[in-house]
Amino acid sequence: MKSRRETADPSLRPVITFSSSLNRILPYPVASCRLTVAQGQPVTGNGRLVFSRLELTDSPEARQAMIAILLLQVVLSILLGTPQAKYRDWAVYGGGPESIRYSELDQINRDNVKNLRLAWSHDTKDTFEGSEMQCNPIIINGILYATSPKLRIIALDAVTGNLLWSFDPHEGKEVKSRTRVRGLTHWNGRIYFAARHLLYSLDAKTGKPVSEFGSKGRVDLREGLGRDPETLSVSANTPGIVYKDLLILGSLISEDLPAAPGDIRGYDLRTGKLRWSFHTIPHPGEFGYETWPPDAWKHIGGANNWSGMSLDERRGLVFAGTGSAAFDFYGANRQGDNLFANCILALDASTGRRVWHFQTVRHDVWDRDLPAPPSLVTVRRNGQTIDAVAQITKSGFVFVLERETGKPVFPIEYRDVLSSDVEGEVTARQQPFPLQPPPFARQRFTDDIVTHRTPEARQYVLDKLSKLRNRGPFDPPSVQGTILFPGMDGGGEWGGTAFDPHSGLLYVNSNEMVWVVKLIERTRMTGRMTVRELYVNQCASCHNENLGGTPPEFPSLVGLSKRRSTPQIAAVIKKGAGRMPGFTDLPEDAVDALTDYLVTGDGSEGVTVGEEASPIDLKYRLDGYIRFTDPDGYPAVQPPWGTLTAVDLNKGSIAWQIPLGEIPELAAKGLKTGSENYGGPVVTAGGL
Repeated sequence: MKSRRETADPSLRPVITFSSSLNRILPYPVASCRLTVAQGQPVTGNGRLVFSRLELTDSPEARQAMIAILLLQVVLSILLGTPQAKYRDWAVYGGGPESIRYSELDQINRDNVKNLRLAWSHDTKDTFEGSEMQCNPIIINGILYATSPKLRIIALDAVTGNLLWSFDPHEGKEVKSRTRVRGLTHWNGRIYFAARHLLYSLDAKTGKPVSEFGSKGRVDLREGLGRDPETLSVSANTPGIVYKDLLILGSLISEDLPAAPGDIRGYDLRTGKLRWSFHTIPHPGEFGYETWPPDAWKHIGGANNWSGMSLDERRGLVFAGTGSAAFDFYGANRQGDNLFANCILALDASTGRRVWHFQTVRHDVWDRDLPAPPSLVTVRRNGQTIDAVAQITKSGFVFVLERETGKPVFPIEYRDVLSSDVEGEVTARQQPFPLQPPPFARQRFTDDIVTHRTPEARQYVLDKLSKLRNRGPFDPPSVQGTILFPGMDGGGEWGGTAFDPHSGLLYVNSNEMVWVVKLIERTRMTGRMTVRELYVNQCASCHNENLGGTPPEFPSLVGLSKRRSTPQIAAVIKKGAGRMPGFTDLPEDAVDALTDYLVTGDGSEGVTVGEEASPIDLKYRLDGYIRFTDPDGYPAVQPPWGTLTAVDLNKGSIAWQIPLGEIPELAAKGLKTGSENYGGPVVTAGGL
């Protein structure tokens, strides 16, 4: 990594500069005229951050000219009220508060992108079995802030990749559990992030905790939810968003009961004090309370915003998409439409007051969380310019709503849907279907799109399909087994969308995999039971009755004692790890017995788990997370298995769609299949 100078002057810290054409900002010192770092989401993998850049040029004349132009641009921005760096930096998760992942930088374009070469890479040295990185770094004043697989916060010189500081929230303790933190928040020289149940504030220059924030630089996210904090499992894997002196934050909580409520909260950025809460499970007297059983707010959980938010700073509105209520797949104890689960929410950013909402799924029993932040877009339609919100979904729909009112920009039709025949379940009679744009993923798994990879594979899938329910969208879970297509991982996913404000195109990557949702009776959690029965009741939905799991999302527990010590296993059961909540409601002897079972395989020991029935006890649980595959493990559906789609929001149509990703051994045979894909797109003014 070098410019036409052998080394960069270390005294020149990277700042935002302007080119002589007044239409380009370059993330480098004023001493440079032609440098950029590859924008958006850098390539990440195996604990390594990778960046690319082009050649540099430099001259004293260029420095003087650019300083003069910078001053002129600042004056013009003040006089005209235009932002100095609109879409030209990456200081916020997703590129900016609008969550559109767009950059006006055009120095890297279609013609020269082929010339990109490695500038630097940084190895965090934090990899371990099953580790991963999902972090979208931010860059502030030439310093890149990111997280490692072990959740260390690192600050790197964005020009050289040199480590400036790191902060370890685990304080040196061994980390073997995968924890996802997708980004960080910056405000006034501070960095904010959550590690397990603690929200931290760090000095951006030193990485030291800010002592006046909460208690010694951290706030317990379990507090302030109206329940015993010691019984709750709460974190945040997507960074909050800043409005004035507030950090507005969602949460990551359990998808099964017991679960914390999914309150959206506003914290004072200086002190960590909780300033407001919006109850996504309404309390008595609050709007939406009647869409739940009377005491649901006391014991039901979920309806949380785990996927991030967007902000209209001028209007003072924060937008959040929420997930399903717990338990995800069976809601006999939460009859009703369940506001504000599965909602696009517009809240007053100063107070948390609801301005409007739109519910995309009523009484969700399909895990149809809104998987990405709403994108704040501008749509040109019928001669009008409309500020709007575009929300992608796991089902492949795009809901486009007016930003101030929540009124649909395109027609939405409420259709009668299938009802559940599972004991105790009462599903909604109707669900919303947007008529435009068309879905970006296929909606029915029919015989004509069953795999043709080989005749044997096709017949295998057809035979299995004939034994399952397959009646289309919103077919409820069943004890027989019901097709869910697109599957639990979308459709759209957490990587979100990119939007080009000039073309009106919304870009979304998507999965098209078939899953099976099957319910099975759950052992009642009262009185005496064997530890094997306890495991099946509490753990088998994710890790399966045979302990095999569904890797990589839900790891196998077979041979766990070879990878973890007994104390480590017990700690994970009690405190949780990754997506797994802590089982804080289990008695200590039950935790010990469950730990012994995972170590020895002996499930005969008896444990006492409670003498009285609880309102969170449910008759059914999920029979594991089941991908529908052919006998060789490939998807049961014909390709594409993953796509990249451009949606024209001005016309409400699909502009184009291509397969995204590949399966190497099939690609070698000339098959363009696409593949499961996550992360997300970035679009630039350079035509990329």
